[in-house]
Amino acid sequence: MQARAAATISTLLADDEPLAADELSYLLKDFPEIEVIATASNGVDALEKILDLEPDLAFLDVQMPGLDGVGVIRKLRDANAHIPYFVLATAYDQYAVEAFQLEALDYIMKPIDKERLAQTIDRAQRVILERQKAELSAAVDAPPALKPALQRTKVLVKAQNRNLIVDAQDIVYATIDDGLITVVASGFEGASNYRTIEELQSNLDPEVFWRVHRSYLVNINRIREVIPWFKSSFQLKMDDKKGTEIPVSRVQTKRLRSLLKL
Repeated sequence: MQARAAATISTLLADDEPLAADELSYLLKDFPEIEVIATASNGVDALEKILDLEPDLAFLDVQMPGLDGVGVIRKLRDANAHIPYFVLATAYDQYAVEAFQLEALDYIMKPIDKERLAQTIDRAQRVILERQKAELSAAVDAPPALKPALQRTKVLVKAQNRNLIVDAQDIVYATIDDGLITVVASGFEGASNYRTIEELQSNLDPEVFWRVHRSYLVNINRIREVIPWFKSSFQLKMDDKKGTEIPVSRVQTKRLRSLLKL
């Protein structure tokens, strides 16, 4: 077997058959570049964990209850979300054409052969490395980001039937749940009139407010502690009354390491 690079590939496994999932997990232990960060027992669970953890690679069983592997990929595309490289695994070969149409990285048959799996991992390493190089090149060549024309220093927050004005610097973080944005400040929290986190962020200083997760925007000056978390990821303990702990997405972990010299 060829020597492999040391770069770690964060990986999610999704299969509704426990024996199949255990077998794949066992086989992947011989590939030190693979870091299995989560497993899912159905398509809905896989979709939620991919959105939350943003892995580099995902092995998806084609046939799963609730939402099949193909459905997971389509849902992610419809949501314009982070899309990992996918490997579709199945005991049936009739899905190969659909896998090709969805630009899956690979399509492997069950039971999975170890040498065939090694080919898949080698391919994953190559394409992920190429993508990382392209992203780095784009970041280096990109012109400095322009600040928005309007940066608000005050934000309206509705709390207890009152319209309160909060200084932007006093905002600890903002989060969105079911379309409702909650702004948490030093002394209180309330609802914002902004429709999306992106809209709120675009009106604040980009040097101060950082989108660390799809559901969270944080004031970097109000981070109290960085907590090592699941599989080389982190949580941020914020400087609010509750000491709220906010997850950092895997995509933003690189910026966190650079920002705080971790």
